[in-house]
Amino acid sequence: MQASHKVSAVFDDPNLIGSAGLVPVMRLAEKAGLHDLLEEHLSVPSANGAVKAASVLAGMLAGADSINDLDVLRHGGMAKVFTGVRAPSTLGTFLRSFTFGHVRVRREALVTRVEVRDLRRCPVAAGR
Repeated sequence: MQASHKVSAVFDDPNLIGSAGLVPVMRLAEKAGLHDLLEEHLSVPSANGAVKAASVLAGMLAGADSINDLDVLRHGGMAKVFTGVRAPSTLGTFLRSFTFGHVRVRREALVTRVEVRDLRRCPVAAGR
């Protein structure tokens, strides 16, 4: 017996979501105020910068490790659960506008603020 070399796996059902676990994570990020913090603290001039940054974050959470891999957000039924997803080329242009200083300083500020907001939402951490 030999394996067929003509097998091709295709993810083409418009209703399937390959990264369904991303939905609750991004909802939690929205409740924690991620978009507001991004709008407030992004120092790189870009139209819809918060949406682009959230798309990059979602793509990374879905397993993207390159700009081209960010296309994972546009497959299957992802458009039914997420809005504002940008093309990988658009996100790549956005990412190339950052310098090391932008990333390090802004990341630390955002992480601290999101952690504080999350702690306030958590009854155990808030002492309730």
